[in-house]
Amino acid sequence: MNDKMTSPMDKFNFLLGTWELEYKIPESQFSPGDNGEGKGEIKRILNNKYVTFDYVAQLTQGEGAAHAIFAWDEKSNIYKYWWFEDSGEFMKATCNFLDEDTLALNWHNSLVVQTFNKINDNEIVLKMKYPLNKDEYKLILEVLFIRAK
Repeated sequence: MNDKMTSPMDKFNFLLGTWELEYKIPESQFSPGDNGEGKGEIKRILNNKYVTFDYVAQLTQGEGAAHAIFAWDEKSNIYKYWWFEDSGEFMKATCNFLDEDTLALNWHNSLVVQTFNKINDNEIVLKMKYPLNKDEYKLILEVLFIRAK
């Protein structure tokens, strides 16, 4: 038995840090193709009760910024996510860790799914996909996170 008490938020450890972001957006029903770069920071706040994700991005077709919050909902026994964009858009998702290095998000009011996958200690890839049919998903966003030096 482990004497050290751990927080459900400790599962986010692989995401914590300051990141350089490389965006690739394939052309899809949601947007024209695009690419760009940005900066992001993922950190713990309020006694490790929450993890926040703040980023700014510059794409060829515009720029944007967002703030997001991850939390553990003890009552529902699930991770929750709130995403707020500087355009005024906001969305909610529920989350689950598929393994130590993979966080999956199910966006509410949408068929879009998202994953954060650890490639190594200095790289993470975020992918958003949309279902084409019952067996196939189409990539609509890919962001490579490279740990800032």
